Amino acid sequence: KIVFTGGGTAGHIYPILAVKERMNNSDYQFHYIGGNGMEKDIIAKEKEITFHEISTVKLQRKLTYQNLLIPFKLIKAISQSKKLLKEIKPDVIFSKGGFVAVPVVIAGAKLGIPVISHESDLSMGLANKIILHYCNTMCTTFEETKKDNIKTIHTGQPIRKNVLNGNKRNLTMLNKLDKNKPVLLVIGGSSGAKFINEKVIENIDKICSTYNCIHITGKQEVKKIRHENYFQVQYAENIGDYLNACDVVLSRAGSGAINEFLALKKPMFLIPLSKKCSRGDQIENAKLFANLGFCDMIEEEDCDNSIFNIKLVNLYKNKEKYIKNMKKYKYFDACDKIIELIKQSEKQPL
Repeated sequence: KIVFTGGGTAGHIYPILAVKERMNNSDYQFHYIGGNGMEKDIIAKEKEITFHEISTVKLQRKLTYQNLLIPFKLIKAISQSKKLLKEIKPDVIFSKGGFVAVPVVIAGAKLGIPVISHESDLSMGLANKIILHYCNTMCTTFEETKKDNIKTIHTGQPIRKNVLNGNKRNLTMLNKLDKNKPVLLVIGGSSGAKFINEKVIENIDKICSTYNCIHITGKQEVKKIRHENYFQVQYAENIGDYLNACDVVLSRAGSGAINEFLALKKPMFLIPLSKKCSRGDQIENAKLFANLGFCDMIEEEDCDNSIFNIKLVNLYKNKEKYIKNMKKYKYFDACDKIIELIKQSEKQPL
């Protein structure tokens, strides 16, 4: 029996499903402990996984009385997790981090259940810094994250098969694309990227003079426009098909997404989430990829319309250089390594 945990964003959930799909269903019984968020909706579609809901505890990155309640909420969530784990009796827990995972991992460690966790970003987030004290092994996407901690091991990023094996022929708009123009895929993430969405709408004439633009807006209100060579999609579960169709990508810099682009050798223009509303992890990810020669990037505060359009045009002009650099980079199939660690950890408590 294996318990998965993690949530809050799709970046915490889809890597879990990438690992799960490589595991033999006849060898495992799958459970997922999460909150009443995106993980609940996504896991509901997975017939082989039993979902269990607990209270969630999230640190607000601003001064608010709600943060004063965190210790009490955490104690409640740990108690709920411990009760569930005693009922499930798992052999191992695989955590993808995020605030949802913290109480599950703490409860698991207290019960002597082995814990394997994974950190996607270049620098470890607060949740995984806490989880590191309780887990057996912390897997990392980036080699630079491993540092000197004996618990960390570089595995790479788990990526789903349907991302790696996409087929553009599944897209209804394929026949409507201008065959004389390259395809730009704009990805705002599962919940959307307001800044990028607005930039695309503001500059749609210039973008479509160079590209066919497929714009995945995310689940938020975006101005619906009709424009030649422009195709707007709210959410794409078949993201692999869209990646197979595109030549270049404009995106945020979440680790899960940019490592998918790297695996598929898709040149990127990254506009990471601002430090105003994050801990700056996407900025670190984007700067690393830029230094490795995989992409161009700019921070929100520096991105006016003039620079935005220049960088988009240059993205396609420089695409061969980016592809050449990405081909030099050794791609790791993280799923196989993580499954190996899970098997090794079964019945080996802390």
